[in-house]
Amino acid sequence: MSKRHILLANVFFAPFTYGGATIVAEELAKALIARGDYRVTAVSLCTRSELKTYTVMKSERDGIVNYVINVPEHRGYHEMYNNPQVTAVLGELMDGLKPDLVHAHCIQDMGTGVLEAARARDIPSILSIHDFWWICERQFMIRPDGTYCGQSPVRIDACRGCASDMGAARTRFGHLQMMGTLADRVTYPSQFAHDLITASGFAPSRGVVLENGARLPDAGFAAKQAARRANDPTLTFGFVGGPSHIKGWPLIKSAFQKLDRDDFRMLLVDGSPDGTWWDPSDMRGLNGDWQIYPRFDQADMDSFYAQIDVLLFMSQWKETFGLAIREALARGITVIQTDSGGTVEHAAATTTDLIPIGAPASALRDQIAATLDHHPSHQKPMPVTDYTDQAEAFHCIAEDVLAART
Repeated sequence: MSKRHILLANVFFAPFTYGGATIVAEELAKALIARGDYRVTAVSLCTRSELKTYTVMKSERDGIVNYVINVPEHRGYHEMYNNPQVTAVLGELMDGLKPDLVHAHCIQDMGTGVLEAARARDIPSILSIHDFWWICERQFMIRPDGTYCGQSPVRIDACRGCASDMGAARTRFGHLQMMGTLADRVTYPSQFAHDLITASGFAPSRGVVLENGARLPDAGFAAKQAARRANDPTLTFGFVGGPSHIKGWPLIKSAFQKLDRDDFRMLLVDGSPDGTWWDPSDMRGLNGDWQIYPRFDQADMDSFYAQIDVLLFMSQWKETFGLAIREALARGITVIQTDSGGTVEHAAATTTDLIPIGAPASALRDQIAATLDHHPSHQKPMPVTDYTDQAEAFHCIAEDVLAART
């Protein structure tokens, strides 16, 4: 049997990796290839001023060829979700590559043309949704003042407080709702995301939950973790969310300002491409040992997690999934988190005191203090879905879609 050929569309892809959804796209592609019955070609975007717009560059990493479309930096509102020039390039690629299946993964900025081009060529497609781009022009349902929208379900007429041009927003909403019907199947990383987006009118009969995978620890992780704890038992917290309100940094800072003890360490991960997230002044006046930890990739993940005992996940919006939470739980790391949508769909949430979004800093401070008193250095790793599991689940969905076309 010949290998199924998947054309994977994602806004970014190696060697231009950025964001959790891109990591999932890359790791799922590699896991599908490792099965032995798939080959994957990627298509993604870049913005390079020295190159002619809408030209295509070809790169390759880990055996996956990536066709990178160079789009102009300044594009119109409608071009960010429906760009005919990108659609034309995608169609040309499909004509040449002749994939068996199109997987439209995270396609904000690329636009919905990938689904149109696939339908025009009678190529079946699977659409994977990772945020709220399909029902919210701001992508994450976060208002201009930095607070979570909270609509459930989303109704476009209630978006007047956020939309700068309500007519354009309504046109966009209608277009994306229509485009959702072109996909043979729509996947969501959590039940929360499925229920909210489906209830908002998007592809109501096509959605299934496809939980994202996470990278499991390497064989030597437990020994590395134990050695660090034996050498320095100081309880160490970690935060990967960045210095924004919506990720909970002001809440974290306030909680530690009100914590009258210094028997801990905190590692703030600088996940920015250029190392500009954190400044030493951000930690001024805080007790304890505060350090900035450099950005790391998937291969170096264990080095970071071996250094911490507790992950703080203080998101102030309802997220569709919590990748860092799963990574931490798989390594025996305690998680203190907010009740933030799809992030809580894991086994540990049933025994965790989830902090409500919008709760005062005292709620977090009390959990931090209790954790310091308890010093959870030996939590058993929890089973989580990995990329091999996700690839198997995707395979079942893909075979179902392909069988329905024969």
